[in-house]
Amino acid sequence: MTTSAQAAIATDIDAVDIDAMPLTRINVSDPQLYQDDTWRPLFARLRREDPVHYCPDSPYGPYWSVTRYKDIMDVELNHAVYSSSAELGGIQITDATLGREVVSFIRMDPPGHTVRRRTVAPIVGPANLANLEATIRQRTAGVLDGLPRNETFDWVDRVSIELTTMMLATLFDFPWEDRRKLTWWSDVAIANVNAPDAPVRSEDERFAELGRMAEYFSRLWNERVNAAPKFDLISMLAHGESTRNMTPAEFVGTLALLIVGGNDTTRNTMSGGLLALHQNPEQWRKLRANAALVPSLVAETIRYQTPVIHMRRTALADAELGGKHIRKGDKVVMWYISGNRDETAIDAPEDFIVDRAKPRQHLSYGAGIHRCVGDRLADLQLRILWEEILRRDLDIEVAGPPKRLYSNFLRGFRELPVRINA
Repeated sequence: MTTSAQAAIATDIDAVDIDAMPLTRINVSDPQLYQDDTWRPLFARLRREDPVHYCPDSPYGPYWSVTRYKDIMDVELNHAVYSSSAELGGIQITDATLGREVVSFIRMDPPGHTVRRRTVAPIVGPANLANLEATIRQRTAGVLDGLPRNETFDWVDRVSIELTTMMLATLFDFPWEDRRKLTWWSDVAIANVNAPDAPVRSEDERFAELGRMAEYFSRLWNERVNAAPKFDLISMLAHGESTRNMTPAEFVGTLALLIVGGNDTTRNTMSGGLLALHQNPEQWRKLRANAALVPSLVAETIRYQTPVIHMRRTALADAELGGKHIRKGDKVVMWYISGNRDETAIDAPEDFIVDRAKPRQHLSYGAGIHRCVGDRLADLQLRILWEEILRRDLDIEVAGPPKRLYSNFLRGFRELPVRINA
């Protein structure tokens, strides 16, 4: 499908007979589909008729779409065949720019992946999360109590970004007054440079800005590498046996991974959860009547929002997947956003249900060796946010349509206007 034809579907998908389209014309990689939130019918047809689907032509080259829960899990758990290596293209449908590959442990296979991930994992381990809980609750309470009443404001900026950025600054022991730099660098790292509101408009601009990020972090690194080890991410990396001598590409890539992973997914779920409850008022009432449903709400929100739209792998060898023959070197894209709507794996997947029987059955954190290292921290932040909202009995009203991110990788929000009625 040409870009213009795909854009026509993205902007007016209700006017297109999806079921009449030749399967070869279906291309789910267009970021406009996710900004306009019109992706559901395309994936529903693929799951129904061609769950492992070959797209021969797209702006990102040919690729396989894996759209059902079981097939996605098969790819996730078979890292011997399906590689995350940056050298082979990495984890996004977009291939890395030659000579500017971003290298981090999520873009590695074992054994390199294993030892580097192990270096930072303790900061999101159970013991440290127990230590962080009081701090997260105090900050969440402060943010909620400081929000205006009876006037419209942006939930994304005042709540979602602020809470996650404060958490990131704590994990890095980052200068507090500069903490919004972390949000900026996260946006730069994942931006689609073709978006109308992109923070950078070319790969050259992105590369230059990430270089400035590296300069800033290098100063912090040099301070901590020459001091006794502390329990923050920079110190852990600076003193870690497998990370203290990273190449410049690994240094930038690892910082970008930790910033994006610790920021974007949680912040977008904070906004997505509020929007989902607004769109499903009966679920709001159910939650207000029973605060014990908050953990279930959190898991359901992460599934329903699916903050990471896809992950990509590259086939290391010929393989069979869902009855299709995958060839060595093929690009294989796992569409989490579709797997989380798979009717064969999840009951009533299009419904938002705060007391779902199996709320943790979702793909939003991935699976296997690449499962999100900070999943428990994300759960904790989201749980505390909703506990504190319920404790204050806040009447939060969505006051206008959300402004969504132009991206086929992260399902995010630029703005969400809301009003708290006093």
